[in-house]
Amino acid sequence: MHLPTRYLFVTDYPFHLLLPLIASLLFVGGLIFVKRLTIAGVTPWTVAFLSNQCAAVFFTAYWFVGGPGQPWFMLWQPAIIAALYVMGLSFTFLAIERGDVSVATPVFGVKVLFVAILVTLTTAKQLTAIMWLAAILAVAGIMLIQWTSPSGNRKKLFLAIGFALSAAMSFATFDVLVQKWAPAWGAGRFLPIVYWMVAVFSVVLLKGFQLHVVKDSSLRLPLIAGSVLIAFQAIFIVSTLSLFGDATRVNIVYATRGLWGVLFAWATAMKWGGAEAKVPVRLMLLRLSGAVLLTAAVILALLRG
Repeated sequence: MHLPTRYLFVTDYPFHLLLPLIASLLFVGGLIFVKRLTIAGVTPWTVAFLSNQCAAVFFTAYWFVGGPGQPWFMLWQPAIIAALYVMGLSFTFLAIERGDVSVATPVFGVKVLFVAILVTLTTAKQLTAIMWLAAILAVAGIMLIQWTSPSGNRKKLFLAIGFALSAAMSFATFDVLVQKWAPAWGAGRFLPIVYWMVAVFSVVLLKGFQLHVVKDSSLRLPLIAGSVLIAFQAIFIVSTLSLFGDATRVNIVYATRGLWGVLFAWATAMKWGGAEAKVPVRLMLLRLSGAVLLTAAVILALLRG
């Protein structure tokens, strides 16, 4: 079976935007496991390598969907996409290693604005005023959540923010190029090739891979859970982009991971301990205000501008 090479837009009811919403939940769940691992001394490269291998295995199933494909000399396109994914995920885990989930995750949402800018620069389609307003509201909500983070080691905080911004830019470029190149290949050819390349490129991460973590029964479960959740969220978000396009709206909905990052990290910290459990109520209310802005951005994203 061959999927059509054009995007499968849902004009009246954009149900496809449920996929990035699910991806945002999976992403934050995975990062909470990753953070607990880094606290235990596990390197980001260990989780990144396993997550990338899981993603390559999962995306292999797409090969049976089929697609027109492209000549071999066009393999530079999936190679660039794969490199951006490896870079983005590596920066993501470095940000989580340096900062709390509730600090780094909202910053990732700046990707919304990066995507909006890249879409206007790389395509003839201009974003509507409503879409720009939604993107700006999302970023404003993210910044408000970020500014309520407790002060601590400033150097460590700035490193976390820097890595998070680098991850956001890498993934923004990834999203726009997937939207641009995937239709000509067909999802059933493009996505498996991309993630097979991701698995190969991830060999560079083996230098920091900790084999003893896999053998440690106390760390094995969170390692597997974190790797699988991150891989699964990639399936949801990348499949949506390759099949439907709509990168700006997809990323506005995906930006709700900033809200989930605050709420889930706070809830798990209350149960198992962590910095988020010590956040004053006043700061939590400010974060709630940021969440309201994010929600408004999502509602606007569901409207046709």
